[in-house]
Amino acid sequence: MSRDRTLFSVGAPHNHGACGRLHLIGSLALVVSTFLFTRSVDHLYVIPVSTSSSSPVAYGVDEASRFSDRASALSCPNGGDGNLLSLKIYVYEEGEVDGLRELMHGRDGKISVNSCVKGQWGTQVKIHRLLLKSKFRTMKKEEADLFFVPSYVKCVRMLGGLNDKEINAAFIKVLRQMPYFRLSGGRDHVFVFPSGAGAYLFRSWEAFLNRSIILTPEGDRTDKRPVSSFHTWKDIIIPGNVDDGMTAFYGSTVVQPIPLSKRKYLANFLGRAQGKVGRLQLVELARQYPDKLESPELQLTGPNKLARVDYFNHLRNAKFCLSPRGESSWTLRFFESFFVECVPVILSDQIELPFQNVIDYTLISIKWPSTRIGPQLLEYLESIPDEVIENMISHGREVKCLWVYAPDTEPCSSMLGILLELQKKVRRFQQSAETFWLHNRSIVNRDLIEFHSWRTPLPLP
Repeated sequence: MSRDRTLFSVGAPHNHGACGRLHLIGSLALVVSTFLFTRSVDHLYVIPVSTSSSSPVAYGVDEASRFSDRASALSCPNGGDGNLLSLKIYVYEEGEVDGLRELMHGRDGKISVNSCVKGQWGTQVKIHRLLLKSKFRTMKKEEADLFFVPSYVKCVRMLGGLNDKEINAAFIKVLRQMPYFRLSGGRDHVFVFPSGAGAYLFRSWEAFLNRSIILTPEGDRTDKRPVSSFHTWKDIIIPGNVDDGMTAFYGSTVVQPIPLSKRKYLANFLGRAQGKVGRLQLVELARQYPDKLESPELQLTGPNKLARVDYFNHLRNAKFCLSPRGESSWTLRFFESFFVECVPVILSDQIELPFQNVIDYTLISIKWPSTRIGPQLLEYLESIPDEVIENMISHGREVKCLWVYAPDTEPCSSMLGILLELQKKVRRFQQSAETFWLHNRSIVNRDLIEFHSWRTPLPLP
C-alpha cells in the first residue's frame, strides 16, 4: 500500500475576491466568523410568536423593516468557486466489482440509466455522472481521499430489477470485493440513498455502513424505525432532485415566476394526502378556505394525470408553498418552490436541510409547527406584508443555485456544495479496528499479511 503524504498538509490559498452571485458556493468551505457573527445578532430580529391558539402570529411595521435589513441568506466570506477544494475521489467502475452492475441495472441488466435519472431517486445517477467527469476524480486508489460506490438501487427496486433480499445480498457481495473498504472499515466510502427510505434499502446497512458516508435528503426515519440511518457526524444532507426543466439557469425554464400581486392564492399544497395527518388537515383546510388555499386532488396516472408544466403553473400561483412531511420528513416541494419563487412553509418537525452551516434558512423559508395546522396558519401567512415576502424571495434567489445538480466547474451547484461538505469528512487516518501497522508504516491485517497481498473475498468489518 502506498499512501505516502507529508505529516502536515497545507490547503489551497484562499481567494479574497468579491463575493458575487457566482461565488456563493465558496462559503460552504467552512464555518467562519461572518456566519458566527450573523448568528450572534439574530436576537435583534426575533419576531414575537404568540403561544395562544386563538391569536395568530402577526408582523408589525417595525418587524417588517428590520427583516428587510437582514444580512445575506448565504455567508460568503472568502469568495471561492471551488478554490478551497483539495480532494481526490476514486469512483468504482461498474464492471470492476462483481455484483455492482446488479445494483445499477438489476439482476438481468435491463434497467437503463436514463430511466433512473428522473424522479426523486435521480440524484443517484446525477452524482455518479458528475463525479465521473469531475476534476477531483482520481484513477489511483492509493492516492484517493474518498471512494464513491455507485448504485441505483431505489430505481432498480421500483422498476422490479431487484427485490429487497437481492439488494441486500448484492451489497454484501460488492463490499466483500473491496480491499479499501476493508482497510478503512468503510469510513472513506461514499454511498447515495436519495429516497425517503434512505439507507434502509440495504437491510444490513447498520452492520456494514455504520461508519460510511451516506448522502441523502432524508435526515430522520425514527418515526418508523428504531434507529436512524442518518448521523450528523458523518453523513451529508443533499438537495432533492428538482426537474431539470426548472433548473436551467442559463436558458428558459418550463415556467417562469409570476409577480406576487398577480398570484391567485395565499398558499397551496400540491401533493397526495397519503393518509398522513398533516396532509389530510391541509386538504380539509383548503375545503374550508378555497379562496386562500389551493389543494387540488392530484392524478399521477391515467388520462387526468397532472403534467409537469401544469404542476409548476399551480405551484407558482401562490405566495407560500406548504411543505408537509409525507412518508418521511423531507419533501421535494421545498426545493421546487425556490424555482417558482414561492416562499416554502415547512410543516415537518424533524426535517434536516442541506448546507445548514452556511445557509440561514430563517431568511428564505418559514417553519411552522405541524401540530398547529389550521386557520391560525392561514391568518399568520395573511398577516405578512408583501415587502417581507419579496425580501424572502430575493434571499431565496441567492441560494437556489445550490439545488442544481450541475458540474463542479460551475461556480455554484449542488455538486460543488456536496464536494465541499465531503472534504470536511476526510480523515488523515482511515484504518479500521481490523487493520494494523508496523514500524516501517506497512499496513497489515490480523494475520500480519500486508495490504497489497490481501485477497478477495474479504471478511467485512
